[in-house]
Amino acid sequence: MAGNVDSQLSPLKRFGRELARCRKEVGWSQRRLSDRIGCSPSLVGHIEVGSRNPQLDFSMACDRLFGLSDENHFVRLYRRIHQSSSGPGWFLRWLEEIEPGATVLRIWAPFLVPGLLQTEDYARAVFLGRFSTPEAEVEEQVASRMQRQEILNRDNPPEMRVLLDEWVLNRPIGDKKVMYEQLSHLLAVAKRRHVTVQLVPYDTACTDGLSSAFVIAELTDAPTTVSVDSAGKGEVSEENDLVTQILDRYDRLSTEAYRPGESLEKIKEAVERWNSRI
Repeated sequence: MAGNVDSQLSPLKRFGRELARCRKEVGWSQRRLSDRIGCSPSLVGHIEVGSRNPQLDFSMACDRLFGLSDENHFVRLYRRIHQSSSGPGWFLRWLEEIEPGATVLRIWAPFLVPGLLQTEDYARAVFLGRFSTPEAEVEEQVASRMQRQEILNRDNPPEMRVLLDEWVLNRPIGDKKVMYEQLSHLLAVAKRRHVTVQLVPYDTACTDGLSSAFVIAELTDAPTTVSVDSAGKGEVSEENDLVTQILDRYDRLSTEAYRPGESLEKIKEAVERWNSRI
């Protein structure tokens, strides 16, 4: 059933066009397909026009319903989307296996508000600032980042402990309104029961975190795994020595951080400062 699609389309648009083609070939409406998959008709519509990222279980269901399970057509298209919009190949394992299954996420963010806590406009400004990223891919990357945040809204969200460099509150990403809305969102999320945000003072003597951002994921059925960013290539690993090193780095930074209540007050003050500038 799978046919050729325009090779000039982005992976996200290609998935949507293939979904619409296969659906129409079997004579189904968007509602009938959504009923069989177990999602809303609007989600099917958004995916078909390329405004929402499909998830792995959605892609697998499409292959099964359209009789494509042997060739994994939609799963392959899904993987191309994430290779294009979510980062290089090394990050796919983190996106598909580690982050969604984590029970605890410890995050150190020295330069930006971390992706799981970004607003859409802030994320867009981040991607637009990467001049090596074609503008045509920016919206796909933003959509992918917003989709990842759904793990925070599920019934059993991971416990999230975020260490954020204090300078991030003052670093302008996008315009003043973008910063006001981003920090307002950060303040709201930081008040959730499963989220703790602590600021590390800009004048701390601890330099352990200045080289890179990182995330530590604890899982129930797999070893603790880390994702470490770098200027060239990131790394996802459960190798014991690296995990121990990153855990130690996190602990050192946390001893320098303001208490959660103090951090919330400083974020609130930053929200008010940015609001006064609009």
